[in-house]
Amino acid sequence: MKIEDIAAFVSVVRARSLSQAAKDMGLTQPAITRRIQNLEESLGIELLDRATKPPKPNAAGQKVYEQCRAVLDQIERLRELAAADAHPSGSLRLGLTQGIGDLVLQGTLDGLTTHYPDLQPSIVTGWGQQLLEQIHTGELDAAATWLPVNAVLPKNATGQALGRTDLVVVAPAKEVTRRAYRLVDWHTRGWVLNPDGCGFRAGLRRALTALGLPLTVRLDTNSRELQLELVADGHGLGLVPLPLLERSARRQDLGVVPLTDFKPQIELWLLHRPALGRLQEPVDQFGTFVAQVLQGA
Repeated sequence: MKIEDIAAFVSVVRARSLSQAAKDMGLTQPAITRRIQNLEESLGIELLDRATKPPKPNAAGQKVYEQCRAVLDQIERLRELAAADAHPSGSLRLGLTQGIGDLVLQGTLDGLTTHYPDLQPSIVTGWGQQLLEQIHTGELDAAATWLPVNAVLPKNATGQALGRTDLVVVAPAKEVTRRAYRLVDWHTRGWVLNPDGCGFRAGLRRALTALGLPLTVRLDTNSRELQLELVADGHGLGLVPLPLLERSARRQDLGVVPLTDFKPQIELWLLHRPALGRLQEPVDQFGTFVAQVLQGA
């Protein structure tokens, strides 16, 4: 049984495509196919359901996949341990949660390449749960994402909290005239939110459901600044981390709705896979860059 055969099988399952796995590994599709066949011959079982397109792992293949992934993780830890004192170099795969990428993406890349000229960082954006899963599967080395206060860290990830803040409901400033409201006072206005998949949206839905109120979405968009523009222009209520509201170009036109029955707090976390070795320093620096930008430094 060869490591390259194990790596090929894991790559196919992750990519859900033979052709994409071949591209990811810099091989031809026949070469990827042969490596998987080699692994199957070594184990004496079939790993893929070839009746489906693209091929998917069968029941045995899914179990083997989990173990193969663990094997590759251990091999990577050994490599990182051996190179722990080496200067940071090579690829660094990072993730940023939706909504903060526009603020920190360019500065973070510039800062990392300036501090570590031999490093090739790449950054993707996505919903928090997607980024956590990519850390879990080894597709990312680290990610900065929002989590609820006192959240339990996911399996196969470690990290540190970068800061806590309020998640606030916003409306046109001229309409916020009282010192206290309840969700029932505002919910008929509807909402301007992130699309489905956003943890903030899911938390709001749970809070409204607990009060017997519907979630009415007027508009959804991934662009945080566009959301705040739409809210300022009266198209619905917004839900935004306070630091992002403070950085908005429309801040003077927006007011925080002081709700007595909905006061969520969130924490920004730097999460990463264990045993980063020589990549630990630039990952810590990545967290520092993100925290400084959000604090307005």
